[in-house]
Amino acid sequence: MHMIKRLVVWCTLIGIALAWPAVTYSRSEHAARPVLAIQMEGIITPSAADYIIRAIKQADREVAQALVIELDTPGGLDLSMRSIIKEMLAAERPIIVYVSPRGARAASAGAFITLAAHVAAMAPGTNIGAAHPVNMGGQMDKEMSKKVTNDAAAYIRTIAEQRGRNVQWAEDAVRKSVSATEKEALKLKIIDVVADRLDDLLVTLDGREVTTASGKVVLHTKGVEVSRLDMGLRDKILKVISDPTIAYMLLMLGLAGLYFELSTPGAILPGVLGGICLILAFYAFQTLPINYAGLLLILLAVILFIAEVKVVSHGMLALGGIAAMILGSTMLIKSPESFMRISLPAILGTTAVTAGFFIFVVTMALRAQRQKTTTGAEGLIGQIGTVRTPLKPEGSVLVGGELWSAQCEEGAEPGNKVRVRAVKGLMLFVSKDNEAVAVEADAMSTRQQQGGQA
Repeated sequence: MHMIKRLVVWCTLIGIALAWPAVTYSRSEHAARPVLAIQMEGIITPSAADYIIRAIKQADREVAQALVIELDTPGGLDLSMRSIIKEMLAAERPIIVYVSPRGARAASAGAFITLAAHVAAMAPGTNIGAAHPVNMGGQMDKEMSKKVTNDAAAYIRTIAEQRGRNVQWAEDAVRKSVSATEKEALKLKIIDVVADRLDDLLVTLDGREVTTASGKVVLHTKGVEVSRLDMGLRDKILKVISDPTIAYMLLMLGLAGLYFELSTPGAILPGVLGGICLILAFYAFQTLPINYAGLLLILLAVILFIAEVKVVSHGMLALGGIAAMILGSTMLIKSPESFMRISLPAILGTTAVTAGFFIFVVTMALRAQRQKTTTGAEGLIGQIGTVRTPLKPEGSVLVGGELWSAQCEEGAEPGNKVRVRAVKGLMLFVSKDNEAVAVEADAMSTRQQQGGQA
């Protein structure tokens, strides 16, 4: 009996001894995994959501220690925010939202995203809150505003409950637009940590246990390598063109480019660039609250600029075009949020440049159309030539340095000046030029007088 007990004990000890290196290796391997970090600065748009979601999936795929989202945002679109939070709640790796650097904020949609993180942290001098929903297309009626607010309040409550954060403050952030500094947020249990730098944050979080979609995970972040996932060229381009002012300028450039191509067929480059600008502008408009009355006013302004050159209006059509463009540009993107509106200096500057461009281009085009033809058969009509052989009525004349067969019903002698009246094939139909005849007569009279005096 004693022998059996000893055998069991020895087997257990041997098993532990064999398993210990594997456990040690597993822990060291886990600790060696880097932390993936991204920086999200600006409005939460579809392109920003794609960037964050791609980072979440990469962290899961690489089994990273955690994903750190360094956040600084004034807010953004509800659909983009919800798609980000959906991925965050389903993430298998811990997600740390760090509102930084100093002076950053997590307002509106940013507050939702911060509360949805497994670990929420803020840098000194930052703030969070003001998450009351607004209609990007303008004011909502009372009933619709109530529905949207209730929906947002319920959404942020369930996020706060799931992450063990201050539910009442979260609801007040939606209903009352309350905000909090980093110290207030820590005291109210809105966030977990206040850290001056990312390195300090990782040291503080070392050993913390969080619950992800795959279960409980212990963070080993002290001294760990930080691997950054920067925005690619595509993300950067989409981020830039999603800015309301940039989208507006792309629209103006697109309209100008297409008009230039249509007014001067064959230029190609303005049409290509104009088409690209318009496509990029329409992509950006998908993320912005576009007012179609404003867009129609801008198109009307372009028509009025063109009409100003073709119709004598003493500047009234140009003034109407400028007024229509300013009004249309102001109405194009209607939002109570300042970061979703086109800046007034951009509107005034673009209007002035666009008005000048259209008036200049149309003026040059009309001037070119009215210009006398200087090449080909039509270019010969009206030119002055010199008779080389007698025109009785046919002979030859020198016109533009070339010798032509010509016909003159009234006849002309060599040396006489004639004007081309018509061209038929290789035959010029000419007549004596009255101005040239008068000049020759004056010259002959002068010579006779000089001869008489002599």
